[in-house]
Amino acid sequence: MLLLVGLGNPGARYARHRHNIGFMVADAIARAHGFGAWRNRFSGLVSEGRLGAERVLLQKPQGYMNLSGHAVAEAARFYKIPPGDIVVCHDEIDLAPGKVRIKTGGGVAGHNGLRSIAGQLGSPDFRRVRLGVGHPGHKDRVHGHVLGDFGAADREWLDPLLDAVAAAAPLIAAGDDAGAMNKIALLTRPARPEPEPSVPKPSGPGEIG
Repeated sequence: MLLLVGLGNPGARYARHRHNIGFMVADAIARAHGFGAWRNRFSGLVSEGRLGAERVLLQKPQGYMNLSGHAVAEAARFYKIPPGDIVVCHDEIDLAPGKVRIKTGGGVAGHNGLRSIAGQLGSPDFRRVRLGVGHPGHKDRVHGHVLGDFGAADREWLDPLLDAVAAAAPLIAAGDDAGAMNKIALLTRPARPEPEPSVPKPSGPGEIG
């Protein structure tokens, strides 16, 4: 079984925050692939289904972000899921809005949710789907940025991104991170503008049109 976790903060007041893009991805995957109803279990909301050949438990921890690891570790212990079969979807300020990178292990770069999960699992070697939300430009503005709502202009890239990650989820479940990133990039590529039709040059005197 694969444990696929979307990170966020519970409650309506946080629902549109950039920090909650992991919850949004989990919801998009559940909708796109016909997962079961969300239910309370393992200190979070969980939904079961399949992505390709993989049986998957989707999870949205319901403690606040800095306590996410308790829910993840609880589910992992129950199903005996090793860190390598845990995928965590989270906001990433060091990526431009709409960009996605998938990696295994590494540091937590100040992300409290990742820090909590690594601490509770006793290992940083889980996979991460890093969802770019952009950087506000100065470290003193980071807190307000991630705990701020997505704006109206963000819908232009956010909705296509959620759909693209959901479409690529079977590749993520299969461990094909490069294939998943390529698919997401293709699905979120801006459409090329249609070329303007050429206008025939009018014939001058004595010219054959």
